[in-house]
Amino acid sequence: MKTITLGIAACAVVWAGAASAQAEGATNDAESRAVTATTVIKRCDTGRTIGRARLTERASDEGVKVVEVEIGIRAGLTEGKHAVHIHETGQCEPCSAAKGHFDPGPHGHSSPDGNHPFHAGDLVNIEITNMGGDVTLDDGTPLGSGRLRTITTRVALSDGPLSLFDEDGSALIIHVDPDSYCPGGEEAGCAGGAREACGVIVKAAG
Repeated sequence: MKTITLGIAACAVVWAGAASAQAEGATNDAESRAVTATTVIKRCDTGRTIGRARLTERASDEGVKVVEVEIGIRAGLTEGKHAVHIHETGQCEPCSAAKGHFDPGPHGHSSPDGNHPFHAGDLVNIEITNMGGDVTLDDGTPLGSGRLRTITTRVALSDGPLSLFDEDGSALIIHVDPDSYCPGGEEAGCAGGAREACGVIVKAAG
């Protein structure tokens, strides 16, 4: 009985090691096939760099492309929630050059307050809570920091009809106000109002 037990235990260890190696290999393979993009986020009024964002599209065998969005802001936005969207043109000088919300396709509707929040580029709000610094707007309003981590299946970084890297690229816009998601339908400013910060989305090398 002792010999059988030891034999089973040894097999279990071997199986566990093989499974672990297989899982690690699959993870490494998935990481090697991931597509990433970055952006440097700057205030629309001063051009000062206030943060960065990283987008990662993981490889998927299920046919659905999942893009992870990570945004970090440091002493750059006023306290509270701010709307975040991907816009249809990769330009930020001026911020209005980013045009409307990213929403490709034959029935796309890029008007910020129309068909909202159903644009492909619509994301959730970022919340700014850390007001410990001494950076302010010209009128003395303090600027704080915050982070956002979210996912979306509405866009892609790889080639295809939902790719952010079409002919004119795309940009990440952060707005002055929170996104109310327009519960009453199209209404001016319901998607976040004026543009406060912008960053052109650039595909990472490799």
